[in-house]
Amino acid sequence: MKNLADCRVLIVDDAKANLDILVEGLKADHKLSLALNGEMALAIAARAPPDLVLLDIVMPGLDGYEVCRRLRRKPETADVPIMFLSSLEDVRDKARGFEAGGNDYLTKPFEMLEVKARVRSLLKAKAYSDAVKEQMASELRVAREIQMGMLPHDFSAVERDFSVEIGAVLEPAREVGGDLYGLCAAAGDRLVIFLGDVSGKGIPASMFMVRAISLARLLSREVAEPERILARLNDELSADNPSGMFVTFLCAVFDPGAGRLVLANGGHCRPLLLRAGEPPAWAVRNLGTALGFDAGLEFERTEMALRPGDAIVFYTDGVSEAFNPRDEWFGDARLLADAGEFAGRSAPEITAGLLRTVRAFADGAPQSDDIAILTLRVGGTAAGEPRA
Repeated sequence: MKNLADCRVLIVDDAKANLDILVEGLKADHKLSLALNGEMALAIAARAPPDLVLLDIVMPGLDGYEVCRRLRRKPETADVPIMFLSSLEDVRDKARGFEAGGNDYLTKPFEMLEVKARVRSLLKAKAYSDAVKEQMASELRVAREIQMGMLPHDFSAVERDFSVEIGAVLEPAREVGGDLYGLCAAAGDRLVIFLGDVSGKGIPASMFMVRAISLARLLSREVAEPERILARLNDELSADNPSGMFVTFLCAVFDPGAGRLVLANGGHCRPLLLRAGEPPAWAVRNLGTALGFDAGLEFERTEMALRPGDAIVFYTDGVSEAFNPRDEWFGDARLLADAGEFAGRSAPEITAGLLRTVRAFADGAPQSDDIAILTLRVGGTAAGEPRA
């Protein structure tokens, strides 16, 4: 926790006599910065955010209320405690100070002993809050490392064994998220691919994601049909789900010998089929029902033949529902149109290109949802021919 002697207090007052009194009373205990008006205070806070602001109200130019509101709007000073020191003693003036975002209010003339006590109290509270936030941030970084470690990153063995290319990316909107993807080599020379999106974000979604991805891996090794994998997974998630969370889930089984892909969709975004010389198309017609609500659900099965060079792009709604600063969303139609330029490229290029397209559309707007993209591209061996 930060030592109070290392905390910086920004004192803002247009009266030099008041500044002199406060400096004399606080200089032995804290680091100090001084501002004679609101504009100067905002400039100093922008360069080096203080740990506490002592703020006069009646000043030329920006008054203290407006300075407080502007400090609260900036991320770097949004949580800095602000104490008003003002000659305005009407209860309505005090109420305005708290409504503007102030943490404390002391009227002039003040007793220096009381100022020092309140300053220490506010700084201790901020130091404790900062320490808790840092601890939480540290734990979230570890949780992110664990979550990302559960996802496959080296696809070389799968690509070699199944004559395919794989490109995948996962970018949580927060430190951890609820999107997931996975691949499993299963009995019968099958490759099982799954991708999902847990409702919500953050720690609860990530914990539900861990459960879903672990169950999916186990089921994919003993169940051959994707629709049955979804049905079993749904039953397991529904059986003990006190939080009421759910996951949209897409499962696909690829048979490289037959060049056949079988898909089942549990309420997830429809994957894209990219085929050189043809416009992009949806690989499945229906969305289906998300997993985790009710046991006993059945899921639709879709079969398709894949040619060498064909690619299937699985993604979460962080792609199609990305927003730009004008509050426009990327949308399915734009996704279908823009994906065409990536047909015929490698799986990693398709995945990276689609992510760049979404990022360019967002134009710097904050990421509103987790983004996961996984591309499966069939290699050059024709269906039915022996693989190397």
